[in-house]
Amino acid sequence: MARLHLFDMDGTLLHGTSAPVEISRQLGLEAEAETVALDREIGAQRIGPPEYARRVHALWEGLTPEHVTAAFEGAPWLTGIRETWAEIRARGEYCAVVSLSPSFFVERLTGWGAHAAHGSRFPAVPFTEPVDPAGVLSAAAKVKIADRLREQFGVSRADCLAYGDSFSDVELFGAVPVSVAINADRHVAALATHSYAGRDLWEAYELVRHAR
Repeated sequence: MARLHLFDMDGTLLHGTSAPVEISRQLGLEAEAETVALDREIGAQRIGPPEYARRVHALWEGLTPEHVTAAFEGAPWLTGIRETWAEIRARGEYCAVVSLSPSFFVERLTGWGAHAAHGSRFPAVPFTEPVDPAGVLSAAAKVKIADRLREQFGVSRADCLAYGDSFSDVELFGAVPVSVAINADRHVAALATHSYAGRDLWEAYELVRHAR
């Protein structure tokens, strides 16, 4: 039976940062600092995903596709992402990314080998309209997307694995039998079946490479 590997992005594939912080960095130090503060607020559950999305969208006036490309290419990704996903594909298994970050950033990971990549729906860059709260993902939405993907690929929940680092991954960790906490805090790590600290995705994958 094939398996479906479900990856979070911010703090998981991206080491110690998030896509919004990397995007804001391209717009200057003030935007970057404000986004870091927003990451702390959502991490502490003082604001929810729709409010977070609305506020980062407001910071990104003047954002261009070139800014997004520079943010993606310059971000501190874990090493071994392409190699890990190539191995998963070679085994006849599936890999997907599900993130609360903007889809226009997340979807670029299909170019690295992910079978699918889902993020919160933001307007096209450059922005000409506000963000729609209905398109912003949540922790619960991650589980719903995972279920859609496993049905698409013909995989049962028993054959799904999740990789994540933060509160937004808690519900997904609870919905699948195997999970890997990557550079996670102790609360999330305590929920996972495996835990990894480091900067190489292949090493994290090795913990569950042959798990059933």
